[in-house]
Amino acid sequence: AAIAYPAALMGLHFVHDAMADRLVAAFLEKLELTEIVPIVPPVPDTDLVAYFRLIASRFANPEIGDTIPRLCQDGSNRQPKFILPSTRDRLNRGLPVEGLALVSALWCRWCAGSDDAGRPVTVDDVAAARLRELATAARTTPTAFLDALDDVFGDVGQSPVFREAFARRLSALWARGTAAVLEAYLGGH
Repeated sequence: AAIAYPAALMGLHFVHDAMADRLVAAFLEKLELTEIVPIVPPVPDTDLVAYFRLIASRFANPEIGDTIPRLCQDGSNRQPKFILPSTRDRLNRGLPVEGLALVSALWCRWCAGSDDAGRPVTVDDVAAARLRELATAARTTPTAFLDALDDVFGDVGQSPVFREAFARRLSALWARGTAAVLEAYLGGH
């Protein structure tokens, strides 16, 4: 998701192209190393940073030929399984969730059905019609997306810290575009 939605919004098609993009690769690295790896319980005989670097190198391999549209599929099922557990863990520890909230905001922005250049994107999800309607409405009322998707966001969507970060990032995505928002995140803004 951290690769898929920013890359899709910026018009990239292949995963290796996303990893070759300075902003997408730096976003993934900062998110993983500052928000996710520090809360993952130790894994015996595994250096989590080295493991992340191995996975990142696999994503960058053009021989694999994986696509961004495939990674974007089924977000309403993947967010609660792969993004929101880390978000919840960080919130429970009183830690910031800026990057994780941005991943969810990127998903919301993508669900509106177009990329930053206005080209249509296919939202391949069992809830596609609902997501598109809610994401379009979230352009003016960002937290409405969280409220209407309680089945996806649950308690994370009710967190004031998450809600504020999500709303701020989603508003910025609509106003300034993905590249500018990634640049701001990477610069600590």
